[in-house]
Amino acid sequence: MNLLIMGLPGAGKGTQAAKIVEKFGIIHISTGDMFRSAITNQTKMGILAKSYMDKGELVPDEVTNGIVKERLAQADVSEKGFLLDGYPRTIEQADALDAILSELDMSLDGVVNIEVDPSLLLERLSGRIIHRETGETFHKVFNPPAAGYDEKDYYQREDDKPETVKRRLDINIAQGTPIIAHYRKKGIVHDIKGNDEIDAVFSNISKVISSL
Repeated sequence: MNLLIMGLPGAGKGTQAAKIVEKFGIIHISTGDMFRSAITNQTKMGILAKSYMDKGELVPDEVTNGIVKERLAQADVSEKGFLLDGYPRTIEQADALDAILSELDMSLDGVVNIEVDPSLLLERLSGRIIHRETGETFHKVFNPPAAGYDEKDYYQREDDKPETVKRRLDINIAQGTPIIAHYRKKGIVHDIKGNDEIDAVFSNISKVISSL
């Protein structure tokens, strides 16, 4: 079983990915883990990636694609299948993944696409506040301070401010839309409503995966 999981920041992709891996016994392949492993093991692509990172430069697509190919070619993946998480991030990477899978005589069985209204994600992601004195973290809506919320006593990190979050969501939507369209043409996208409770969302995902 070879799967790809997609979803906007805050949609619960990481939580659901962990539950999928636990239940179905497939290999979780996330971009970050892949890079760390390739660099630690000093693979050809890992050494190349590190040379860019050490200079503070972005790792080019061809190197990222090479690291993905190295990982997908490993024995545990061919034995158990994979759940790709965080790749592809662009339509060019999606095309490269098609070519990689073809070279390795593998195929993608399904794309789990967790859908949550961006306006809800904006509220979810931009509500985090930090108490100036104690450093304790709260959420304006989901975990407000018991004593009430006085703005002068709290601050937001730049990453949590609504305008920053909206920009991040907009970028992710712009990048993700053509990728989803690419896989829809192949008939392998399964849309999952992500607004429900975690277990309810996972139940729906499980039904989809079990049917593949």
